[in-house]
Amino acid sequence: MKNTFLYIITVLIWGTTWFAIEFQLGQVAVEISLIYRFALASILILAISKFRAIPLSFTLSQHFYIALLGLFNFCFNYFALYEAQNYLSSAMTSIGFSMLLLVNIINTRLFFGKKITTKTYLGAAFGITGIVVLFWPELSNYQNDSSSIYGLGLIMAGVILASLGNMISVRNSNHNYPVFQTSGWSMLYGTVFLTLIAWYKGTPFTISFEPDYLISLAYLAIFGTVIAFYSYFYLLKNIGPEKASYSIVLFPFVAVVISSFYEDFEWTGYTILGFILVAMGNLLMLIPMQKIRSLITSVSTPPLDEKSKVDKKLVR
Repeated sequence: MKNTFLYIITVLIWGTTWFAIEFQLGQVAVEISLIYRFALASILILAISKFRAIPLSFTLSQHFYIALLGLFNFCFNYFALYEAQNYLSSAMTSIGFSMLLLVNIINTRLFFGKKITTKTYLGAAFGITGIVVLFWPELSNYQNDSSSIYGLGLIMAGVILASLGNMISVRNSNHNYPVFQTSGWSMLYGTVFLTLIAWYKGTPFTISFEPDYLISLAYLAIFGTVIAFYSYFYLLKNIGPEKASYSIVLFPFVAVVISSFYEDFEWTGYTILGFILVAMGNLLMLIPMQKIRSLITSVSTPPLDEKSKVDKKLVR
């Protein structure tokens, strides 16, 4: 039940961050907004840890792996994916990022030697197919030019970097790194790396005091970063990256539901079919095989009527 709760929290929060990010774009440079987001999140986690007297000290070796986590999960991958949206639509970015599910499955096998079941591959296939179906009307108008290819390259780079960050998170959990404090330190390292990128690019540090920007920044820092990453890192530890990363396939569906209420999104047959495919993938990915078999058996085997029950007793 704890894992189910963490899974739902992760999906609901990260599914809504797409909407919150809309209020961040255009007013302040992307990397600067990311710096503010992760800086606020890291300060909040480290302050809570200090207030609750939770140990914050780590060895130099531990800090090395925590810094790597920050570099991959809170710097490079976000920067690559945000940059990709300058060349591609949000639909293409969503579909491209859903490939993290497959990359995590492969990397889990490579780095940890974990055997991946056929059920997991089938669930991943259903999930990614569902995302493609959901956005098919927009994908059908996709123009294959040099800028789009560059954008796709950025997405794949972001996916690979994010997956490596996931593997580092699993490695740290296997070595008993505390998830909460590790998240705070890694976000702080990510903030430092993003600041270096901004300095290298010559990006000015500006801020908007518009209520929409500040409210969305607070939401992204507290909910989209502190709570969601805390939940996701625990899922990586408890159920493994191949299952935890399936939550990424569900994010666009939460975004679609929100868009239906606030942005007049129109539901089509593609939307419904996409939902069904992802639901089937979720069933295959997360429910144990024996439960699926028993469910199929109970559905396919009709209940005995009263006469049949009497006949069976007579036979006995």
